[in-house]
Amino acid sequence: MKHTPTIRAELDRYIQQEGMSLTQFGHIAGMNRGIVSAIVTGNKTMSVNQLDLITEAMDLPEGYFYDLFVENYIIDHPPNMRRIEPFLYRCAELDKLSVIRRVVGAIMDNLLYSPKLFEIAEELLSQGRHAAALLLYEGVAEAEKYQHSERLAVCQYRIFTIQIGDDQSQNLKAATLFEPFVERLDEIDQLDALKDLANVYRSLRKWDKVEEVAKIMRTKAEIQYTLEHQQQSRIHDKSSKKLSRPLFVYIAYADLLCSGSCEAKGDYHQALQYTYSYANLDWVKETEEDTRHWISLFKSWAEGNTYIYKLLSGDVSVLNDYVQYIIASSDKVDKEMIVKLLNVMFAANQYKLDVNDIIKRFETIIASFVQQPSTDMYTKQVIPEQYARLSYELAYYYLHQGSYEDGFKYLMYSLESYHTLNNETYYLNCVGMFEHFRIHAIPKTKEKYSKFIEKVWLDNVKKSGTANHCS
Repeated sequence: MKHTPTIRAELDRYIQQEGMSLTQFGHIAGMNRGIVSAIVTGNKTMSVNQLDLITEAMDLPEGYFYDLFVENYIIDHPPNMRRIEPFLYRCAELDKLSVIRRVVGAIMDNLLYSPKLFEIAEELLSQGRHAAALLLYEGVAEAEKYQHSERLAVCQYRIFTIQIGDDQSQNLKAATLFEPFVERLDEIDQLDALKDLANVYRSLRKWDKVEEVAKIMRTKAEIQYTLEHQQQSRIHDKSSKKLSRPLFVYIAYADLLCSGSCEAKGDYHQALQYTYSYANLDWVKETEEDTRHWISLFKSWAEGNTYIYKLLSGDVSVLNDYVQYIIASSDKVDKEMIVKLLNVMFAANQYKLDVNDIIKRFETIIASFVQQPSTDMYTKQVIPEQYARLSYELAYYYLHQGSYEDGFKYLMYSLESYHTLNNETYYLNCVGMFEHFRIHAIPKTKEKYSKFIEKVWLDNVKKSGTANHCS
């Protein structure tokens, strides 16, 4: 049987090797002789704070003994949350994820530890330590998978939001796994969960799912809005403050999502009906500044979308009015600006319109979206896909115009973006467009394209473990 070393044995060996007394070592470590002696003799367990002092005194890297700490003081002892909690926080600080995984595996056979681990995970999430929090949420979710508890649903919601990233294939998997847990959440929390789900499905262009989730969100939001205004219920008023947006927004946003779904399916008449619905918010009872802000946003979106649905229906006479609307809202780059410009390119390519002057006017704004930081679920998911799509439409426009330098510039950006997003359909569309216009590409562009395609191939070879016969 392999002998597992102990921290106290390592400490004892070090003290003897350095020819120190316990008092001398204690002085270096900032600990009294009695504590050092108790640790060395095994008469006292140690805290993570004491372990860090000992590690520093032995001139070893931070966290050097953390794996042994798990062996010596967690696996070999009855779990003690007063010892484990600070240890988990310290592991998170040092990004010792493998150690956290071992701790969770060692203690989660007992459901009694679920509430505390969940509490720690929530605190780590609030600190921005998402990777560490994810391990705890996964541990609690696994332990409670047969409990049908609200805590399990919250864990699954947190796992979903943490896992959402650039890989659209992974995002679809995360959304599919989380969706069945929405109904187990608190009635108020369900609204933000449905909003986040809809935004992910929107980024994936899963329009049937967008509409399905949006309609559920609208129904639930209407119920909560009615309850909030019945007898001025303080309970519901307090609950609604948990939401990331005013309650009425979830009703209007559901209509906006449905209008987008109809637009994507080419049903511009129905898209207009949904647009008229979220444009009319006279029923909203609140009057505070935040409410007025959101009402103004929805009215602005409705104005723009009314133009675009008419334009995409073939009424090109509204193009100038739509451009003036964009100009009026272009004093600042908001996350909806990309949709407005994307709509212009859809119409231009569909009806063969000359929009060179429009593109030139907004070229600075178009370039700025590459540097947009990711914050909420919408920005992280919808904006990157929309910019990749805008680049694709710009490439299509310029290449068919014979403006090959600009066309290939946008095509390469779209190609690289859709690879990052793991969107195979549009990635292959980009490849197809490049091959169609390859004869017009300069040698430098062809070389860049070939190197990128080869890199994608080699990355896939490495990921799948397929034999690489490239010499």
